[in-house]
Amino acid sequence: MKILMLSWEYPPRIIGGISRVVYHLATELGKLGNEVTVITVKEGDEKDEEVDGNVRVYRVTPFIVDPLNFIDSILQMNLAMISKAGNLFKKGERFDILHLHDWLVAYAGRVIQSIWPEMALVCTFHGTESGRNFGIHNDIQGYISNVEKMLSRMSQRIIVNSGYMKSEIMRLFQIPDEHVFVIPNGVDVRKFLGVPCDYDLRTQYALPHEKLVIFVGRLVGEKGAHILLEAIPTVLSRYGQVKFIIAGKGPEYEALQRRAHELNVAERVIMPGFIPDDFLLRLYKCSDIAVIPSLYEPFGIVALEGMVAGIPVVVSNVGGLNQIVEHRVNGMKFEAGSSYELAECILELLTCPELVKSIIQHASESVNRFYRWDDIAARTYVVYKQALG
Repeated sequence: MKILMLSWEYPPRIIGGISRVVYHLATELGKLGNEVTVITVKEGDEKDEEVDGNVRVYRVTPFIVDPLNFIDSILQMNLAMISKAGNLFKKGERFDILHLHDWLVAYAGRVIQSIWPEMALVCTFHGTESGRNFGIHNDIQGYISNVEKMLSRMSQRIIVNSGYMKSEIMRLFQIPDEHVFVIPNGVDVRKFLGVPCDYDLRTQYALPHEKLVIFVGRLVGEKGAHILLEAIPTVLSRYGQVKFIIAGKGPEYEALQRRAHELNVAERVIMPGFIPDDFLLRLYKCSDIAVIPSLYEPFGIVALEGMVAGIPVVVSNVGGLNQIVEHRVNGMKFEAGSSYELAECILELLTCPELVKSIIQHASESVNRFYRWDDIAARTYVVYKQALG
């Protein structure tokens, strides 16, 4: 097939989890013999156009008009994507599938589909505005939710990454069951091959006898970093030799720092901000526990990355995380929002080496069985065929 994907992020532009999903999906679809074209956003000095195997990537610059707000900037991006797609069609390019990733590219998709209706339109919802905000509370959120509804209605097929997300999409937008397909996100099972356990790096954060617990994510309320912070005093009261890394950037950064001081744990909490991928790989390999305490998480790729890194993960029982982890089998699971239960999970891992060993082994088996990108791409291809049929 010839596949056109639109995504507002693609490596090296990484804002959330969509970037890695689109990259791996496009790459594996290309390996299956499909021709994949990705239109995304340019940010910095990346190449405007590049070819990687069977994947071509075009990066567009949103129209250079100072946006009035976030919604305005997204509309400018969509116009630039429409322009690029139009240029490709003028050169004789034709596609079988138009695959849109989230509401951010919905307008571009709708215009492109209306001009070239022979393409089947498939969309992937990586989350919803209502889910992220635990409801719709203002006009901006209402606008985004309405765009999501439009996107769901104009798509021949919808892909979501968990059963939780399927229920959410069907409930919010009244989409019939047979139009929504659950295909999980995946992880590169070779991601940590050749990555050493960097003890020199580890000593920057912890003493040799101390354990290292890591959180990685955007510092926004839904990711739950504050839940981890509230659990730290309980952990330290019963196991003092441990340090915590809360890595990421976001609007909650300063509030989390203040809270660490209020809880008298600031000397045990390191907040390095955003960590680039190459550094993050080494940091995972020398950590002892990864914590994902989200309050809303449609899937949770970061949990899979912890599993592949060979460290036990502790996750909240929300969304896709609830399906990825089986408690005390391939990870630890706690009631979302409960800092006490989170602390108990961390303490059990810190004090039970046999449990840790068992969890790491079962986690590796889970990843290889359910979350390989080659299998995910093959399942996506089947959805494309149904959309065309």
